[in-house]
Amino acid sequence: MTGGPKAPPMTRGEIDVDTLLKILLVLLVVWIGLEVLEGVLGIFAFVLGPLQPVLGLVLIILIVLYLTDRL
Repeated sequence: MTGGPKAPPMTRGEIDVDTLLKILLVLLVVWIGLEVLEGVLGIFAFVLGPLQPVLGLVLIILIVLYLTDRL
């Protein structure tokens, strides 16, 4: 005989259906939000596609001017 108290039996799956549906709903909202964000960023990248090297060069020039206190 052991002198310690007995542990309660382990139970699994004690989560309400409402809680599972709320978790599923949040995951679906996040998924749809990411899909919309990907679409918007894709359009933005398509529109600025040819200008990306020029924008990068402008950004580099601005950073150099800021670091040399000429901005």
